[in-house]
Amino acid sequence: MLLYEDLKRELNVLEDSIREMGVSLDIAGKEARIRELEAEIAKPGFWDDPARAEKVMPELSALKERVERYRALAKEAEDLAVLCELGAEAEDAETAHEVAAGLAELKRNYEDLHLEALLAGPYDRLNAILSLHAGAGGTEAQDWAEMLLRMYTRWAEKSGFKVELWDVLPGEEAGIKSATFLVSGPNAYGYLKGERGVHRLVRHSPFDAAGRRHTSFASLDVIPEVNQDMAVEIRPEDLKIDTYRSGGAGGQHVNKTDSAVRITHLPTGIVVTCQNERSQHANRLTAMRILQARLFDLKRKEEEAKLNALRGEQQEIAWGSQIRSYIFEPYTLVKDHRTGEQMGNVQAVMDGELDPFIKAYLRSQVN
Repeated sequence: MLLYEDLKRELNVLEDSIREMGVSLDIAGKEARIRELEAEIAKPGFWDDPARAEKVMPELSALKERVERYRALAKEAEDLAVLCELGAEAEDAETAHEVAAGLAELKRNYEDLHLEALLAGPYDRLNAILSLHAGAGGTEAQDWAEMLLRMYTRWAEKSGFKVELWDVLPGEEAGIKSATFLVSGPNAYGYLKGERGVHRLVRHSPFDAAGRRHTSFASLDVIPEVNQDMAVEIRPEDLKIDTYRSGGAGGQHVNKTDSAVRITHLPTGIVVTCQNERSQHANRLTAMRILQARLFDLKRKEEEAKLNALRGEQQEIAWGSQIRSYIFEPYTLVKDHRTGEQMGNVQAVMDGELDPFIKAYLRSQVN
């Protein structure tokens, strides 16, 4: 049957691609490393060194997850090829439809694993610290910044990541002037690094009595959360630490105690704040995490070659510098200006449907 010939041809191409991916992922090398780590864990006294265990166990878990996913994908392709052969011999049209559906699912699974394989940067596996800032546009821009905060929170939750809101500066009338939050989970930074830049909104403003169309901007910065091995030395004498009463929502507790913390790193002038924890001690610890990440990011900037690959240009939060436009009127469209990826359902994007844009960016980095 002609249908089976087409299915076999597509399967053969996909099986070849899966084998090539196995080589590029160095599955054999990963399996050898798994055996080494398992042998180390089995040695007496391994658990007596908590610091070593904290390094080995996450590495082992990540290796196993990648190998198991690849093996499952290869097995899925093998099983589908067998089903295709059986269906072709019996000239069974119903089985052909089953194979076609299985082939579509196999392609999706391959694409997902292939995209994850692109996250090979030195920091891609880490958590991500995101900072939103309203730009030109006043109250409208502050409302836009809050809309983006909701969008990224929705995306993270749908994608299985955990979100911790660390600091929010409310706008005078509506929205937010800025927000800092952590997105944690495997490869959080790798997926979100391409979202760094200026985001442009076009809509009829709900804050304009005349209902005129407005253009607003907000910027998003994305940096990896540093781990212990990457920590930058911070001298206590280089810090100025201020406490103040938390503002905005939070109930009576935060409004009556000086729980919010502002830390200024005097040598660099970097200022970080945190007010969303209930205690001053917790806010201080979180602020230090943000400071560590920003100092590490500053250190990376000094290495110009790495900067170009990892961070791109720093741009003004205004016209002509946006990476993506979100148009609500006179038509609906979200368009990424770097990759050309676009989607007409702007509400779905605002509800967290960002994967097409994230995947398009990742692909563009290897093409």
